[in-house]
Amino acid sequence: MSDHPILFAPGPTEVDPELREIMAMPVMGHRAPRFLEEVLAVCRKLQALFLTQATALFENCPATGLMDASVRNLVQRRILHLTCGAFGERWLKTSAACGREADALQVEWGQPNVPQVLHQKLSSSEPFEAVAVTYSETSTGCLNALQEISAVVHEVSPDTLVLVDAVSALAGAELRFDEWGLDLCFAGLQKCLALPPGLCVYALSERALQKAAQVQERGFLLDFVRARKGFASGKTTATPNTPLVFALSRQLDRIAAEGLESRWRRHAEMLAVVSAWAAAKGFEFLVDEPHRSPAVSALRNSGRVVKDLIAKAREGGFTLANGYGKLKGETFRIGHMGDHTVERLERLLACLG
Repeated sequence: MSDHPILFAPGPTEVDPELREIMAMPVMGHRAPRFLEEVLAVCRKLQALFLTQATALFENCPATGLMDASVRNLVQRRILHLTCGAFGERWLKTSAACGREADALQVEWGQPNVPQVLHQKLSSSEPFEAVAVTYSETSTGCLNALQEISAVVHEVSPDTLVLVDAVSALAGAELRFDEWGLDLCFAGLQKCLALPPGLCVYALSERALQKAAQVQERGFLLDFVRARKGFASGKTTATPNTPLVFALSRQLDRIAAEGLESRWRRHAEMLAVVSAWAAAKGFEFLVDEPHRSPAVSALRNSGRVVKDLIAKAREGGFTLANGYGKLKGETFRIGHMGDHTVERLERLLACLG
């Protein structure tokens, strides 16, 4: 039995005891030689995670900070956002708050963004500096066709950067930074990486860094150019959570030992278990099958009271999540992500009856 409710929310998710023990270590100075070495090691391991030879870094902030940074570093005037839920819309609002011309291709929550519609938009518009897309929309459980979306951008508007929110996808859904032609991709730790929140990891293409060098007023902490220069010698821009960095390093080792493709497959298997359970119990997914995220399932209440379902899970020693934003009460969400297993997921579903 666990000494606490096991988190099956779509972030933060459950953290294994080995990783919690690492975070109980004494705090280390962030300019200590041992820590500088660890920073360099983490950056190399992040390249393997993103499947990239490009720059891979981390920052002491939530992933929302990278929404700000993406706009301030990589967009001088115009950006196009593909939105299909709450977090895509948050990124759109971020661009507007940063004073950019933020256009949008919006679909109903639960629907995916369609590459063909993007093709039409790019073909008929003045060029955008960047296209921003949410890969796995945590509020709806929708997985966008990222590879195809990126291919459309490169075909129709090859100078346009491809920016990706992979917060609930990285280490849970297939993602190939170099092969798919991405320019910025970021994620927090609290979802498929199965660590507490506090750091954001990201990868940057060389052409994205070249663009950033041309943009004025990038800010200080989240200046991509400054960050890469400092990280080249293991020096973060500001003081990070040093125990969490060591925990991240160990988790990246654990992911490498499992194998990225095996980890992707395990997440897909957990989605299949939820799909079979939902069909048997009469629950409908918010998202149609081809576009369901392997990390988070959003299910319609189907006549049940969501608060009662969450209470049942709590009685069994688990934590579920209500619907997000305007979907609260209409849906509930299961975060089958990170280090969760099929066996543990089946125990949760059994509690719901």
